[in-house]
Amino acid sequence: MPISPQEIIEDVHRAYEKGITLVHLHARDETGIPTYKSAVYREIVEGVKKYCNDLVICLSLSGRNFNELDKRSEALELGVDMGSLTLSSLNFPQQASVNSPEMIFGLCERMKETGTNPELEIFDLGMINYSKYLIKKGMISGPLYYNIILGNISSLQLDPTQIGIAIQSLPANSYWSLGGIGDTQLRANVIAIALNGGVRIGLEDNIYYDMNREIKASNMDLIERIHRIAAEFDRPIMKAKTFGDLGFYNKNRS
Repeated sequence: MPISPQEIIEDVHRAYEKGITLVHLHARDETGIPTYKSAVYREIVEGVKKYCNDLVICLSLSGRNFNELDKRSEALELGVDMGSLTLSSLNFPQQASVNSPEMIFGLCERMKETGTNPELEIFDLGMINYSKYLIKKGMISGPLYYNIILGNISSLQLDPTQIGIAIQSLPANSYWSLGGIGDTQLRANVIAIALNGGVRIGLEDNIYYDMNREIKASNMDLIERIHRIAAEFDRPIMKAKTFGDLGFYNKNRS
């Protein structure tokens, strides 16, 4: 698990050379605890840009560890391309992620001020509906990118009916990916490839390579496997610049 800024930079660089479209980053302090501080994120972002200049960079604005707007939005001052936006509160097995309407609106405002695009995190159908409410209110606008996360105990499951309804419920012309928590990750990713969607992959959602949870994975292990599966489906990997040029680069990016 890459923890320090340098470890994260090196891991992203390896993934970029293999072929990824965007990177979703979390930062940790010197003790390994998640942090919101822009000083830590700055080191990571500058290192990633040095080696992967056209990569679309997204920062986590998660409320699982801190839930004040100033803290959650602090790193947006770095002018990154995207920031994660979870569209309601939800429960994980041992922890709640609290995202009040006030917090969501506040994060939308900060992202508009900084030219940042939201990475819309979807755990249930109500969150998709709330995204349409935000569009109607003028809080977010296209292009829209949705991460649909499957397998959390209180959220959407790895079920064909639920997946189909979620995708069909998205606004027209949206871009989307499927991710899976724990042993649902690989199956969610294969479904995404088969349905011509995007793939969310990485250690944030799953630290094991196998479904029996006996082999620890690295980000590169998971990415390389997805490349092999995509090749079997004759699915090319979208270039980072292609995705960025669709409108996902920061609006103030030089």
